[in-house]
Amino acid sequence: MKRIFFISRLVMGLFAALITSSCENDLLDKQPLDIISDKSLWSDPALIEAYISQQYAQTPTLIQDSWELSTGNFGKNLGGPFYFNSLSDESKNNWTLGSSGPAGFKNGGLRIGGGLSEYWDLGYRTIRQLNEIIERLPSTPLAASVKKNRLAEARFLRAFNYFSLVKRYGAVPLITKVQTLEDSKETLSPVRDSEQRIYDFIIAELDATIQELPETYAAADYGRPTKFAALSFKSRAALYAGSIAKYGTVQLNGLLGIPSSQATSYFTKSLEASKAIVSSGRHSLYRADADRVKNFRNVFLIKKNPEAIFVVTHNNGLVSAGNPWTWDYGQSPKPHPIDQGNINAPYLEMAEAFEYVDGKSGKLNYDEIQTGLWSAADLWKNKDPRFYATLYTQDTQWKGTAVDFHDGLITSTGQTITSGSFGGVLARGIQQGNQGNVTGFGVMKYLDETTPLVTFLSNSTTDYQVFRYAEILLNLAEAAFEIGNSADALDAINQIRNRAGIAPHTTISIERIRQERRVELAFENHRYWDLRRWRTAVRDLSINNSALRYILDFNTKKYRLQVIRNADGTTSTPAFFEFNYYFPINNGRRQANPNLVENPGYN
Repeated sequence: MKRIFFISRLVMGLFAALITSSCENDLLDKQPLDIISDKSLWSDPALIEAYISQQYAQTPTLIQDSWELSTGNFGKNLGGPFYFNSLSDESKNNWTLGSSGPAGFKNGGLRIGGGLSEYWDLGYRTIRQLNEIIERLPSTPLAASVKKNRLAEARFLRAFNYFSLVKRYGAVPLITKVQTLEDSKETLSPVRDSEQRIYDFIIAELDATIQELPETYAAADYGRPTKFAALSFKSRAALYAGSIAKYGTVQLNGLLGIPSSQATSYFTKSLEASKAIVSSGRHSLYRADADRVKNFRNVFLIKKNPEAIFVVTHNNGLVSAGNPWTWDYGQSPKPHPIDQGNINAPYLEMAEAFEYVDGKSGKLNYDEIQTGLWSAADLWKNKDPRFYATLYTQDTQWKGTAVDFHDGLITSTGQTITSGSFGGVLARGIQQGNQGNVTGFGVMKYLDETTPLVTFLSNSTTDYQVFRYAEILLNLAEAAFEIGNSADALDAINQIRNRAGIAPHTTISIERIRQERRVELAFENHRYWDLRRWRTAVRDLSINNSALRYILDFNTKKYRLQVIRNADGTTSTPAFFEFNYYFPINNGRRQANPNLVENPGYN
């Protein structure tokens, strides 16, 4: 069967130049610049390389699990990095992400129609192309060493796409060969393979790629997966499988869930992968800065630091001409080019999750803090340094000025005003702006103060860390504890706490491991999926969290504090149902393929 390949605009320039150079002068003999023939593609090393690169570009789950790319710029480039932060208990959505934003799904809106971070269609389209690459590469003119690496990369990416599918839908069809119109009806309309089989396939593929991928790449190939990226992926995937086996339920005659008897096996595989990374000495926690706050911020700002295991690199080009990342544009405090920013508004409970440096709980006494006047410095003194590096709040320094969330002004006569000004002081701080639903906090992690916010969707050049060493230590701690190895679990957690600058634990528990994971990996797209795999989302994501209101006192320049108990609103309470642990297959897909069985609770 003759095929043509439609090329994304990210690699369009390369294809256009290559094709143009090979065309005859006669205009009528030239081929369209957006299609490549089957023969041309697989016979040209440059085209092959570009086609493989395209698979990275269209695997948006490499950047915080973007939802539908059909939403245009709000897909990978704007929506994805922020979406799951507001679906979790980390933050609320502070302004719209378009018609497919997270608010409705957070409030129990995941039903039979689906629509939440769908990845079925894009995932299988990418898997088909990766299957073709895997089948065709052996007979291409690529050099043997390059061919070996690219085959391993393709298998790594295919496993990544299946991981993105299985953690959403559970059981999915496992397709490892290119389908054609001549295939049987059973092949073209496949049944769902069990959730366990998908995880076993992912782990087996990673075992193979661990043996094939190099430990390092030349600078020009930075961003491709290494052996340690594959080990990191195995550490994560096997940990997920172990959690599902231990905490989940086997359903649909074994299609969903993993038998509890298999939990130890998966936890052991995760632990072994994590230990292989640790013992290699190739990666380590970033510790270059004596200032603990600056050090933790630089984990995410310093490129190619020893903690970064696998990253998505970014440049400062427009969507049509580069690979931008709009984290700075979405999260930065004001002033802002479109009077927005602060897109994820962290809850008060997220701020309280950070302990004090002496190891005491960060939980505030609400009665105490709502009495008298407080300075922000006194309210948040002696917190875990990661608090200041992860969040910004009232009076946080940003680009030479103070972030101002205050909402209300107590005049010199004791009157509280909420609009206008008094004595030249505005009743509402600049961060309130036109939003009016902020929580008193913003996300500092990944923000670069040197980034100029001048052009929509064209700013952040920071690398997004898909896998970093701290996660590996957290995976190690959790897997070790789950199989009864408390000593290794305690040691791994205390390595992270030592780097952070807070008191070590003397004993360890699963609650302490999960707590450490919550603060260390905050706003890195782990929390929502962790609560799902631990099967605690029904409890933890069905809570109306809190906000903190700062009311400025004109005379003292301190603040009266007010805890807002229902930050999500009284009519839109967050709700996560038991059946939401799996996304629906949905009616449209089942009509197209009657062999697909729907997940429980969606009929």
